[in-house]
Amino acid sequence: MSPRPVGSRPTLSLVAETAGTSVPTVSKVLRGGTDVSAETRARVMEAVQAVGYTRRGGAKIESERDESGLSNVLTLVVTHFEGSWANLVTAGIGREAAAAGLDVVLTLAEPHTDWATRVLRRRSVGIVAMPVDPNSRHLHALYAAGAPVVLIDPMSKPPAGVASVGVANWDGGRMAAEHFLSLGHGRLGVVAGHARHLYSRARVDGFRAAAETAPGGGTTVSVVHGGWDRAKATAATHALLDKDPGVTGIFACSDTMALGVYDALTARGLRVPEDIGVIGFDDLPEAQCVTPGLTTIRQPSAELGAAAVGLLLDLSRNGAEGARRPVGMELATELVVRASCGRAPASAATRT
Repeated sequence: MSPRPVGSRPTLSLVAETAGTSVPTVSKVLRGGTDVSAETRARVMEAVQAVGYTRRGGAKIESERDESGLSNVLTLVVTHFEGSWANLVTAGIGREAAAAGLDVVLTLAEPHTDWATRVLRRRSVGIVAMPVDPNSRHLHALYAAGAPVVLIDPMSKPPAGVASVGVANWDGGRMAAEHFLSLGHGRLGVVAGHARHLYSRARVDGFRAAAETAPGGGTTVSVVHGGWDRAKATAATHALLDKDPGVTGIFACSDTMALGVYDALTARGLRVPEDIGVIGFDDLPEAQCVTPGLTTIRQPSAELGAAAVGLLLDLSRNGAEGARRPVGMELATELVVRASCGRAPASAATRT
């Protein structure tokens, strides 16, 4: 295959050549056609991602439209349904969609399934996806088809021009560290999510930046990973305290993981906040149900879903160039103080 000239735009012909098939077959795959073998479909989707093809001019999926020119269905792609965060975001999406006269259809993005083809066959105004890998071959197929797509808190940096809505994760981490510092804590721990996830890294980086540049120096930060799971966070907290038993404050990068931190501290006979202070991230309903109430960084979860729908409708009507709002939106986070974080205990250095 001859190299593509520098600066030229990838074409359907290049996708077809890369996939070893024809232009009509590539076009059929990008329309969600069913009369293509699974092997050919996979090759085409991989080729689309490899060459970086996107449909010219932000064209849209063909759809059955009402008198306003838009479909009355919105596709929501999710990697899981479980958990309060997903429920809150979905509620925000549902309310905003209903206000716009749209019905929401859920698609579960299960690994090793051809869910993108199902989405491409569906007649919809566009796709909201959460939380997904924006660089997966499935999403590249949607981009290539010209489908309006909005990502909610993407796991990694999206391709150029792909719309996303997230929260100020770095700022939230910074606020958590500053709250600990204001209470005299100098040995801090972080129970983070997956190391590869962009939003987890941003929360940890913001926390580190505030802690390590604090006046007077000497603040330490130990980081372990709990994978967004309560049980894994419990194990990670034990590992953290085995490594650094003098920690006086722990920042959990989600409220669900903060519950795991509570579990580990209880198992070790440690009290919150008398022995160790805890700060979470999300402000889920669970944050107010535990004892003591969890100090946390609030992210506006329902508003996140509503903003994604608004941006999607904007893109569907006007395209990226005519969008009335930025295609990379970031909503503010804020500190919510409850009872889980007090003054740093004087006896932490002798704890075993």
